[in-house]
Amino acid sequence: MKRIAIILCALAALVSCKETKLADKQFATPEIPQGMPVHATFLDEISWDIPHQNWGPKEWDADFKAMKDMGINTVVMIRCGLGRWIAAPFESVMSAREDCFYPPLDLVELFLTLADKYDMRFFFGLYDSGYWWHIGEFQKEIDVNNALIDEVWAKYGHHKSFQGWYLCQEVSQRIRSISKIFAEMGKHAKEVSGGLPTMISPYIHGIKTDQVMGGDTAITYEEHERQWNEILADLDGSVDIMAFQDGQVDYQELYQFLCINKKLADRYGIHCWTNVESFDRDMPIRFLPIKWEKLLYKLEMARLAGMEDVITFEFSHFMSPNSSYTQAGHLYDRYCQHFGIRNRHASKR
Repeated sequence: MKRIAIILCALAALVSCKETKLADKQFATPEIPQGMPVHATFLDEISWDIPHQNWGPKEWDADFKAMKDMGINTVVMIRCGLGRWIAAPFESVMSAREDCFYPPLDLVELFLTLADKYDMRFFFGLYDSGYWWHIGEFQKEIDVNNALIDEVWAKYGHHKSFQGWYLCQEVSQRIRSISKIFAEMGKHAKEVSGGLPTMISPYIHGIKTDQVMGGDTAITYEEHERQWNEILADLDGSVDIMAFQDGQVDYQELYQFLCINKKLADRYGIHCWTNVESFDRDMPIRFLPIKWEKLLYKLEMARLAGMEDVITFEFSHFMSPNSSYTQAGHLYDRYCQHFGIRNRHASKR
């Protein structure tokens, strides 16, 4: 009888274990950071250092749905071309660079069609030659992009989702006539499109930039504020949204830099977002999805610093349940659980 009782107790315990449902909230620490939600993402299809997932319309459709379900309402094409690679057959770019590769798919039309379908705002990212503005031929960078703006607005401007422009040349300091590039391209884009907003996403010259890791000196709070005060003073009427990348500084420095960025944006009447990187710069491999704890910390610093909104670089590789990285789907799960979002995609994994 005693043996039978032991067996029955073991079976009861086994059944009890199977019925126990584990959830994040059950084990959450009492002072977990609140954070602020992500409402925008870059679309990184013309990539520099992120591997392609080789998606077609079906895969992109599924990903836009996952974005929408998570609360994303704005997608920003990070660039329509980089060097010889372009996202659509732009005559303005191909005539300026005869070595461009002709694209097999019009990604701009695809992204706009999906943004229309899911009621999102789409910001068009301009062309980065990766060359002219680096060697001092900044006027050629401007001229090609201004011609591109005319071409793009004429071809795609009818889409209801076309709601803005992204000036894609990324800098951390006052170099390479960046004020002139932003000012002239931003003003032209706004004039052509009837005043649609323009956006920039510079980075902070911190300890995690390639330059500093290669031997350069990280920028101080004071120097960062001085240089960007000078740049923004030249951009009146050209830039509406500023979203500094948040991954190139130490975590303990981030809040102070965010506060400086917010103060500068307020001074010049610019909307201040933060570009929360959802990939991990601390790993020896470039690049993997970030640890949830790190992402939540950065979202909390953004909230405390008074950021107006959050864009991430970038959802499809590093946060999506459709990503080729399994970790990205788990990051999506953690995010949805934290912000109380119904997760329609968890069952896929």
